[in-house]
Amino acid sequence: MKQGGIYILSGPSGCGKNTVYEGLRALDPDIVQTVSATTRKPRLGERNGVDYFFLTGPEFKQRIDDGEFVEYVTYGGNCYGTLKSEVRRLTDLGKTVVLVIEVRGALNIKRMFPQAVAIFIEPPSMEELIRRINKRGDNNDAEIELRMNIAKEEMTFRDKYDYRVVNDDLDTCIKDIYQIMQKESDQHD
Repeated sequence: MKQGGIYILSGPSGCGKNTVYEGLRALDPDIVQTVSATTRKPRLGERNGVDYFFLTGPEFKQRIDDGEFVEYVTYGGNCYGTLKSEVRRLTDLGKTVVLVIEVRGALNIKRMFPQAVAIFIEPPSMEELIRRINKRGDNNDAEIELRMNIAKEEMTFRDKYDYRVVNDDLDTCIKDIYQIMQKESDQHD
């Protein structure tokens, strides 16, 4: 695939956004992801500056005040954001940038970068989404209920995306999204 461009992957928690990204990266190592900032605590094995920039609430607020984010949201009680410096650094290198972010952040990115291609990843069903979230094992019942309520709201945004892909078979989902990226890349040459 030719290099360049910004692609947004989003959808409800548990739909497989990060797994899809890893599959895309396996197909094309020149596909890169920005490292997002968050106020949530690291999960087991996550590293600062690699998986996320883990910030305190006051640090995050200061970066908002300094205009360092292209988008930021509060989700499930934590703040998440994409740093302008990360997007610029990677696009300046001619990389194909994939932003894995939640729906409101995606719509903000789309407003700031109208050329960005937004792809909504849907679960095959809400029951499957619950199963996937439970399988993670890092959420209690209250957190699962909160995530499901958020997921239902997020699903209402899917028509605002350039493309929608159902993740009922991971390999097919990855191939479909990669084909979308190739098509979009070809159209912008």
